[in-house]
Parts: sequence; structure tokens; C-alpha cells
Amino acid sequence: MKGRGMIVGEWVDQRGILGHVSVGGFLSHCGWNSVMEGVCAGVPMLAWPMMAEQPLNARMVAEEVKVGIRVEGSGRTGFVRRGALENAVRELMAGEKGKEVRRNAKEYAKKARKAMEEGNGSSWKTLNLLIDELCNKKEDVR
Repeated sequence: MKGRGMIVGEWVDQRGILGHVSVGGFLSHCGWNSVMEGVCAGVPMLAWPMMAEQPLNARMVAEEVKVGIRVEGSGRTGFVRRGALENAVRELMAGEKGKEVRRNAKEYAKKARKAMEEGNGSSWKTLNLLIDELCNKKEDVR
């Protein structure tokens, strides 16, 4: 990559981008997969929800888990004023709340990695329990 910043008009490897050392924050619509990718990468988020479950996810990101900051004014329309976006970016990158959010994002990334640990992680174990349950149900049907 040359220069500063880039605009890509096609599909990108979001996990790869979020894992890059130069990424300091993630402006997200707060779809569930994007939230999970941000959390797993340990990248703090700017929550800018648009529709469906996104406002609920944004609330969780900003108020419950505190790994992100809500972009003000992104209510029913999804539109925000540029000043609101600027304020959110400044707070995330240099503010006190941003400091807390960045710290929390790193902590939750550690927890996520532990949960996904092959063989020992809680997600790994739960997925295997589900597979076992489904296989047992299949045998019961026969």
C-alpha cells in the first residue's frame, strides 16, 4: 500500500485488514459478523448502525461491553453530521473514553482467542457438543 489511506470499491479481506498493525479503529455498521471480527482483532469500534439488529449490537458494543463508541445522531435515518463523526474519531483515538475502549478491545480479543482455542476453548467445546447432539439425533431417527 502506498501513501495514506485507500478506498476499495469491492470485497476485501476484512479480518486481514482489521489485523493489520496500522488499524487504530473500525467504523462499523455493527452487523453481528463485523462486531465479532472487530472484537477478535482487538480493534475498538465506532458504532454507526443502520437497520435490523445493528442498533442493538451497537448498544452492546458501546454501553455493555464498552469496546466501541456510538456515533451520535445515527438514529432512525442512519445519517450523521460530519462533526459527530469527527468527534467520535477524535474520542476513540485520543480521548479518555477512547483509552478505556481500546483497553477493553484488547482484553476481549484475548478472551475471544481463548474461547476459540482448538480443543480447549469454550466455543470449540460447545460446537463439538452441538455436533455430537446432532449426530445422536440422526441415529435416533434411524
